[in-house]
Amino acid sequence: MRGRDPETGEFLDESRSQKRREALDVLAMAGKLMDTGAAALALLPMPEELRALVADSQRISSHIARKRQMQWLAKQMRREDDEVLEALRAALEHTKEDARREAAALHRVEHWRLKIVDGGDEGLAAFVALYPLADRQQLRTLARNAKAERLANKPPHAFRELFRVLRELMDEADAQPPGDDADH
Repeated sequence: MRGRDPETGEFLDESRSQKRREALDVLAMAGKLMDTGAAALALLPMPEELRALVADSQRISSHIARKRQMQWLAKQMRREDDEVLEALRAALEHTKEDARREAAALHRVEHWRLKIVDGGDEGLAAFVALYPLADRQQLRTLARNAKAERLANKPPHAFRELFRVLRELMDEADAQPPGDDADH
């Protein structure tokens, strides 16, 4: 029983429901850690003992054994300090947000590639209006070749090259600070 403080009437400890919510949160975090790749795992702020436990847990492939291992890993994680768990939680959220941002950027590039290939000069003009450093002739040639490849059922070399060029242009523009012109 958790009891109450005789002077203030406040509960002395967390409720059982709150403890369960926190334990389930740590269990979910253990699952995310087990699904994280080795390279991303190396960047997370955690003690080496915990890192070794996660690496051992990732080797298990059987469904039920993996579930049991995840519960055991969560139990070990609950023994860590709150600061360690908070730092780990923040790092996992940060990587999730980075992945979302990267996916959105790739979708934007894909949108422009399709607009340039399918929309012809109108799509190209709209892109060049937004990204004036783009080489209009190069993009026109790549779009024309990509369209021809698609019609001839050939491998999409120009289509991929167009994606690469668009991504480089858009990344450069995003990396430039606002209001900074390259024409100085």
